[in-house]
Formats: sequence, C-alpha cells, structure tokens
Amino acid sequence: MPLSHDHIRTTVDSYLARHPHECEQLGAFLDALDRTGDEIAIRSTFTGHVTCGAIVVDDLGRVLHVLHLASGKYLVPGGHAEPADESLAATALRELHEETGIPPQAVVPWPGYETVPFDVDIHDIDAHLGKGEPGHQHFDLRFLFRLHTTTDVPVVLQEEEVGGIEWRPLDRVTQPPLREKLLKLPLQVEPETANASVLIYNDHGEYLLHLRDYFPGQIWEPGMWSLLGGGREPQDATLEHTVRRELAEEASLDIADLTLFGTEYAYDEAGATVPIAIYAGRWNGDPRELLLTEGVMLAWFPPEDLHRLRIADTTSDVVRRHAASLPASAEPQSGLSSPDGRRPASANGTVLNIIGVHLYLERPDGTVLLGLRHPNSVFAPSTWHALAGHCEQENAIACLIREAQEEAGLRIERQDVELVHVVHHIDRVGDRPRMGLFFRARAWSGEPELREPDKCTEWKFWDPAALPDDLVPYTRVAIERIQNGELYSETGWPT
Repeated sequence: MPLSHDHIRTTVDSYLARHPHECEQLGAFLDALDRTGDEIAIRSTFTGHVTCGAIVVDDLGRVLHVLHLASGKYLVPGGHAEPADESLAATALRELHEETGIPPQAVVPWPGYETVPFDVDIHDIDAHLGKGEPGHQHFDLRFLFRLHTTTDVPVVLQEEEVGGIEWRPLDRVTQPPLREKLLKLPLQVEPETANASVLIYNDHGEYLLHLRDYFPGQIWEPGMWSLLGGGREPQDATLEHTVRRELAEEASLDIADLTLFGTEYAYDEAGATVPIAIYAGRWNGDPRELLLTEGVMLAWFPPEDLHRLRIADTTSDVVRRHAASLPASAEPQSGLSSPDGRRPASANGTVLNIIGVHLYLERPDGTVLLGLRHPNSVFAPSTWHALAGHCEQENAIACLIREAQEEAGLRIERQDVELVHVVHHIDRVGDRPRMGLFFRARAWSGEPELREPDKCTEWKFWDPAALPDDLVPYTRVAIERIQNGELYSETGWPT
C-alpha cells in the first residue's frame, strides 16, 4: 500500500519546524496534502504527487548528480514512491540504488537528518501525451546522506532513465535553493556515536596494530588486531582530543601531527552501525619500547600481510585505502633490514611535509583579517591566526577557496588569488615540518562571519603595524615579510 498521509504530513511538519519561512512557498504542497490524503503518494494523482530524492555527499564534499534523460538535466537521484516503500527516506534510497547502482548500505544518513528532509522543492512537470500524463506538479522531498569513505562503490546506471553521473562541488549544485543550503552545511560533522581511532604508519608504509585482549563478552572485537582508539569522554573537546587521550592511556604514545582521514563504519554485536572517526599520523618508533596498558601487544604490519591476521574487514579496508593514498616514497622498501628483521627508520630520510594554506585578506585601508581560535583548539588555543586549513585531496587554491567559504562565508574566485609568501616552519625540533602558503585575495564577496564557532570565536581586521600580542609566531613573520614584499621565510629550524 502507498505511504500513509500521516507519515508524509509528519515528515513535512518536521521540516517546516526547521524552516518556518518556507511555509508560504510550500502552500501548494500543504493544500494537496489536505485535499488528496494517501493518494498524494501515488504517481497517477495528477493534481500533484510526492517524489523523493537522495542528496549524497562524498568525503571530498562533492554532491552526486545524475543526468535524467527525461529532462536532459543533471539533478540529484530520485523518483516516485512505490507501494513497497516503508518510508519517504526508503524511497530516496531505492531510487539511488536503481538509478546509480549505489546500495543503501553504502551511505549513512547525515546526523540530524535521519528522518527529516534536507530540502523540499515543488516543480512543474510537462504533459507527456504518449503516456497519457497531463502536466502536474512534483512535491520533492530530498534526504541528505554521506557516502561511506571506506566503501568502494561500483556505479551501474539505469540506462533507460539515466545518461551519466557527475560528482559536483557544492558551488556547482544545479538548483540554486539547494545549493545555498548545502553551502551553509558544516561538512565536518562528527558522528553522534563518538568513537575515534588512529592509523599510525611509518616511513616504510607499515601500520601499527593493537592485538586486543581475548575477553569475549567484555570487550569489543576480542582477540583481534585493531587500531588504537576508543570512545569519546566528557572531558574530550573534540574527537582529536579523544584519540590523543587514548594513545596516552593505552600506550603512553604522543604523535605530534594527526589529520582526519575519514570514517570507518563498524558493527556492534547487535548489528548496529558504529561510525568511527579515523585520524592518521606518522611515527617511526619501536612499539616494544611503549608502555602498553591495554591489550596483548603492538606490532608493525605492511598492508599486504593483513590477510594473515584476525582483523575486521572494515579495519583492513581503511588501512589499504590510506596506504593507497600515500606517495611512492612512503611505501615499503626491500633490502633495508636490521639484524632483528626490522627495517629501521632513517633520521635523515624523506619526510612528507604538511601543506597549510592561509588567506591574506587585506582591506583597502591596509588592515588584515585574523581569527581568534577557540580555547579548546588543539593548535594555538585562544590565539589569533590567519584563516587557514590543511590541503586535502585538492590543489592549494581550491583548498583556499573551500576554507574561506566554510570558515567565514567568503566567496573568492580563482583568478583573484595570488601567492604572496611561503613560510617553511616547525614548531619544535623533531616535529614534522610544515609548508605554509599565504595567498592574497585581490577581490572577494561577503563579510567574515563565524561559520565554525567551535574553531574560531571572532574575526577582526588588524593594522599590520599593531598586530595582537597573542598571534601565532609564524603568522606574524609571514605578515611582516608580506609587508616587505619578501616571498619566503623559515621559522623554528635549528641554526
């Protein structure tokens, strides 16, 4: 039987509770709900009927679009409800699978949007005389999903309806109202079930794994090899704090630089999905020297040996995905064995530098933009800093444009960006080196706003001759050198 009127009405009411200003523009939908009852879910109700769409965002922040042959347009996957559909969200997932081959288990509802649509749209459908269909309206409820970052999804197009797919960045989403909503969406959403683990790898491409105690019924994955990590506790301000606390508690281990790699989706004993934030960090030590307080042992393994271990498939997958993302210089090297069979890490070998992208935003009056970092920030808490971020799987200018939009709501075009300074720095001797790229935006639109208040608590333009005392040191150096027209500087390196 078709989806019930009560289910549809409750879903729409939940949506309008979040977007009360849309009540007027959805008036035709609300009138049809009152007038047609359950028939509004049936596609032959030509006074207007419900359709459902799936907004799928991947780990690069891109949105899935399909070329619908009927309209000739790239739109999000979606279509009509069927009698067997148990819910509106289930309709969206079924249409996603039918049109693209992506199965429902390859995506997870966006936190906070498990049952509430992200967007509702009303659009006109032209008459199709060959099918005997008069012109009518679609009331399209679109649900938001995140693609599992550990899932390698084959795409199989529904050839009779779909002509192709595209993964488009947020600023190229085809429909303006949906695009505006997505651009305001914080992409780094921590899962409600807050767990975090860390991929620890060395210069030879090996991964540090933890053999868990064999206590069936008492611990998760007893007797299996796993990543170090655990659950978030009240004192943890972020999931990175969770990882660092777990490393210290379980192995007395401190890793200077951790970066968010993705999310692993494991399953508990009841079969429920458990999202785990995965961080990655490089370490070249000997695990036998660590003080292990939980589990049996720690050991290095190359990815090609994981099939010999008792290890969860999801953990193997995330290790292999990370290994595939590393450059060739970080892969295992043969013929470099020590007497005990271990390949020692070279103190002077190739070390990958972290690339940080920074925005140098100068107003006509000469003042420059700085942000005050949140007191709970892992790096430079309660300290002023340039708008900045780490390069992900993207080029540096794309990173700058993305970070400016995500952190401050600023729109910058590529042609308005120029490199004005490079600072090569380390925080302490022995830390992983960083390359800071400072780009000037010659033009921009918008005024700085607090888009990520958990990271930045204030934006302010400062006179370069009177910068705040509590300013990140290398940022101060970079601003001073930019004012002098110098392109390069170094900080923190031993002399």
